[in-house]
Amino acid sequence: MSGTAPDVGVVIVAAGQGTRTGASELKQFRWIAGKPMLLHSIHAFQRRQDVAQVVAVLPRSFAGDPPPWILQSDIERLLVGVGGAERGDSVWSGIEDLEDEVRIVVVHDAARPLVTDDTIDRVIAAARQGVSAVAALPVPDTLKEVDDQNRVVRTVDRERYWRVQTPQAFPRGVIEQAYRVALEERRYATDDAALVERLGHPVVVVRGAERGMKVTDERDFALLEALAAGDQ
Repeated sequence: MSGTAPDVGVVIVAAGQGTRTGASELKQFRWIAGKPMLLHSIHAFQRRQDVAQVVAVLPRSFAGDPPPWILQSDIERLLVGVGGAERGDSVWSGIEDLEDEVRIVVVHDAARPLVTDDTIDRVIAAARQGVSAVAALPVPDTLKEVDDQNRVVRTVDRERYWRVQTPQAFPRGVIEQAYRVALEERRYATDDAALVERLGHPVVVVRGAERGMKVTDERDFALLEALAAGDQ
């Protein structure tokens, strides 16, 4: 990217309440591997020269008065956004906050604090080719489809199944169109690429990393600490 104007905008979704961790503090604000989870993601993307802007979308109650540690970043490229009632509302809020020069939009969950530089490279490189891209890992285990009584219906060919992560990267026009249609129809999805898929736009998977795991419950914090310690 040397000599090229930064054109990547990053929306970090950090507006959830994180109730499944069982803690009173929001999980995206909890410390892990030496700093708050959200700050890990901000730093990971701000290390890139092609990133023009990072929008950290926080719960409305925190957006006006964010934690002071959030300023331990490149504040010239940081904007705090206001989250909505649903994840999709928060992502769209972040997209709307992106500056005009942004051509590639990356969406990342703050609950995945140990995202790798290689994973970020791969999703952005794919988006620069004009296709949407999601980080993912192939499913390693045998999969069984079951009925309502948990009886096995069939064994599924795992070779065609991947576990989706973030970051996900999109040409700006594609993700904006997908969200305008979704919000108009009041449709939501568990990941942003699903909205793009509904419109028939191509989406590819690129290799993610085990470090990109999502913090869902309290046990995940210990696992991420162990993963981070293994890098030191």
